Amino acid sequence: MFSYFELYPTFLVFVAVIIGMVVTMLLTPALIRLLRREHVGQQVRDDGPQTHLVKSGTPTMGGIVMLAAVAVAIFVVGVPDPETYLLLGAVVLTGVVGLVDDISSVVHERSLGLTPTAKLLCQFAISLVFILCAVNMLDIPPTVEIPFICTLDLGVLTTVIPVGEGISIPWLYVIFCLLLLMGLSNAVNLTDGLDGLAAGTVMIVMIVMAAIAFRGNLLEPAIFSAAIAGACVGFLWFNSHPADIFMGDTGSLALGQALGCLAVVTKTEFLVIIIGGLFVAEALSVMIQVAYFRRTRKRVFLMAPLHHHFEKKGWSETKVVVRFWIISGLLAAFGFALYFANSMVVG
Repeated sequence: MFSYFELYPTFLVFVAVIIGMVVTMLLTPALIRLLRREHVGQQVRDDGPQTHLVKSGTPTMGGIVMLAAVAVAIFVVGVPDPETYLLLGAVVLTGVVGLVDDISSVVHERSLGLTPTAKLLCQFAISLVFILCAVNMLDIPPTVEIPFICTLDLGVLTTVIPVGEGISIPWLYVIFCLLLLMGLSNAVNLTDGLDGLAAGTVMIVMIVMAAIAFRGNLLEPAIFSAAIAGACVGFLWFNSHPADIFMGDTGSLALGQALGCLAVVTKTEFLVIIIGGLFVAEALSVMIQVAYFRRTRKRVFLMAPLHHHFEKKGWSETKVVVRFWIISGLLAAFGFALYFANSMVVG
């Protein structure tokens, strides 16, 4: 459909943003009506901020529409290649895990959904398959580049399984990427605790990832990133405070997985820790809180994840969200600046 515009790749990336946004904005109202009619709503933690209790019953699983919008955008705008199918497959499968978790939460009327073990095992399997396919099918080198410092060769311990042309398993790289993908997926999930927080920060990060992919002559991953950014913009229309719908684990787990997978494809496995630094901080706040409490029976933060700490300090939900958007933007911009400067030196 857009074959004429293949000569204008920048245009295609912008169109992907628009389609992702428009499709999300068109489909979300119908999903909200359906979920309200079926009385499918979010279960809110009893031990969370008391101001959040009014959100109980708000429609959830909005990630379904976001993933659908991304799929529409990449198939309409781009010419899907193996990278696209691999990215989409990993993200959709992770979204299915989140969907099962969301449905379990609603059916059992509790905010926990699947057990942590079950969720982690599913994420582990999806991430492992993606990494092995990336290395063996896309020829992604098992290296991690730290800008201006060094490139770590994590393929020094590699096993080749004699199946077909051989399946390479670079153990160190696989372990590193497993931690990265699963960590980012769950970090975005933890960030999705305030109206518009996850959607806004993922939008910012995905714009930067699209720019990085475009800079690296990876048009289809750039379109993929742009489509996610557009879907987040469209979703924010309904997810901004006070939210009419939440993305649920269906969206947050999938979006975090998308960020990790894009980092592997664009070879920004280290930089994504900076670009998605807000998500990392949210996850670390939970880890620190749990570890310190188990050791001392005291808390470092008033409440974890980090955004709830500032709510407990008296910040309004909107103030926390907007300030976290700003911080996310600064971190993403710094990460892109490092990438760009390093590419100029290397190039």
